[in-house]
Amino acid sequence: MKNTKLLMLFAMAGFSLLRVQSARAANYIVNMYYYGPSGFYYYSPATLTVAKGDTVTWTNTPYEFSYNYTHTTTSGASPPTPSGLWDSGTLNNGQTYTLDTSSISAGTYPYFCKFDYDTSPAMLGTLIITNPASATPPTVGITSPAPGAVFAAPARVTIQATPVNGSGTVTNVQFLVGARVLANVTAAPFSATTNNLAAGAYNLSVIAEDNNGLLATNSTTISVVTPVGIAISAAVFSSQNHFRFSYSANTGLTYVVQASTNLLNWNSLVTKTATTSPVIFTNPNAIGSDAFYRVGRLPNP
Repeated sequence: MKNTKLLMLFAMAGFSLLRVQSARAANYIVNMYYYGPSGFYYYSPATLTVAKGDTVTWTNTPYEFSYNYTHTTTSGASPPTPSGLWDSGTLNNGQTYTLDTSSISAGTYPYFCKFDYDTSPAMLGTLIITNPASATPPTVGITSPAPGAVFAAPARVTIQATPVNGSGTVTNVQFLVGARVLANVTAAPFSATTNNLAAGAYNLSVIAEDNNGLLATNSTTISVVTPVGIAISAAVFSSQNHFRFSYSANTGLTYVVQASTNLLNWNSLVTKTATTSPVIFTNPNAIGSDAFYRVGRLPNP
């Protein structure tokens, strides 16, 4: 008998106790008979309902073993029009054929015996596949890059995903750049890297699939820009030793401003992601002695 999800709720001493037992795939038996006294052929049971992911085993079990009665289980309608979903081929006495329904969508599927579809009564059967009532799809999040992140071309971008199991177990995470499949990853850590992205806007997607065939998707967008040359304006002094200059930048890229008194030792003063261009830098602690400043763009994360 198929194991189903069992849900029990108790109230005790002011507490509620919830017990959940997860559903497990079951195997069902369909016997293929030749019944000698009546002289007809049939499946037993002729109609069977299973949950997606269960298996069905057809067994050729004739009424009399003194003769070899051959049967098939072939998906499709009668007269014999195979649908291609499954076909056992010829099964002799005692032979079996097992079908895993994991890759078949929920629905109603007729089937027949190629040898006895036109007997009276005809040897016909129906397999009904349902989605497990307790099936909960997984979820998946993109932990990197952040939405709207900006990269300098040519960009090497690592996409990191974190799937969370539902009632099943995530067996694959697919990574896409636009419609192009970047990678399929079957075990943690779930990540994939794309190299040499040219300037442009990109949609990054992940699709997590579990062993029940249930899916979860997530996506984010990034931008890749051609980095501009960094041009520093002339310095401007103000009272109280304040000092400022501006530099050209790409919005969304990150820059560091450094200072030195000898061109050998450099101290980082500020690291900033540009929100406009040019970027204005102000040093409120400028001193009277000569100093040198430089601005550099940090590499892509």
